[in-house]
Amino acid sequence: MQDPHREAELNAALELVFHGYKSLTARPDRILETRGLQRVHHRVLYFVGRNPGLSVGELLAILGVTKQALNAPLRQLQEMRLVDSSPSPADGRARLLRLTPDGIRLERLLTGVQRRHLERIFSKAGSASEAGWRHTMEWFARDPG
Repeated sequence: MQDPHREAELNAALELVFHGYKSLTARPDRILETRGLQRVHHRVLYFVGRNPGLSVGELLAILGVTKQALNAPLRQLQEMRLVDSSPSPADGRARLLRLTPDGIRLERLLTGVQRRHLERIFSKAGSASEAGWRHTMEWFARDPG
């Protein structure tokens, strides 16, 4: 294993990731809770909102989850009329997803809160820190562990 000093540094980094993520998701989580929704619902709304006409299979790949894990949250969002599903013109078996007007409003509210939070933090930290953070997050995104 590594030396104790390095282990302590890595533990401190893990704690920063945990607390940073908690800070970024706290307010959206409270908004979701008032509607009986959870963070997974926000992820679905976010990616469908960024990719209108996304197939269920493509959403599964983006989220890195199984069909079983996505089934209940997606069904709930459809029942609440936040996400609409229609057959693909190219392949009737594939379902294409879009946010409804209510889904667009909710996604904009949730993600807007997070964008404003990031903007506050980045403006305090400065552009060099933001660039370093982005670089680190890109490495995380490429290395799923």
